Amino acid sequence: MLDSILEIRTADDGSVVISPHGAGDPVRAGELRHALVHLLRRVRPLRVIVDLSDVPDLDPFDVGSVAAACDLGDDHQVPVFVRSPSGAMTDRLTAAGIPRQRVSPSPHRP
Repeated sequence: MLDSILEIRTADDGSVVISPHGAGDPVRAGELRHALVHLLRRVRPLRVIVDLSDVPDLDPFDVGSVAAACDLGDDHQVPVFVRSPSGAMTDRLTAAGIPRQRVSPSPHRP
């Protein structure tokens, strides 16, 4: 991600929240995938939440990474949820195979 930060924190309820910040850049797109795989295979938290509130758009690689993380999380009994994508991004995420009930759009975004 161009000038990006991938913030990872643990919430009070034991969920791990991954929050990418900045615009997508294919050169560093593997950061999100790497973090998701590490969390799901090694850490195995209660749940993983991918917070997209500060990302205007995801490149196709990251959309696929989040969709694959949902399947991998199911295999390891760690549910993956996506929070606050834009309306168009919600459509792309669900088209990539993420169940709509795992995507919660932000009420203040189009």
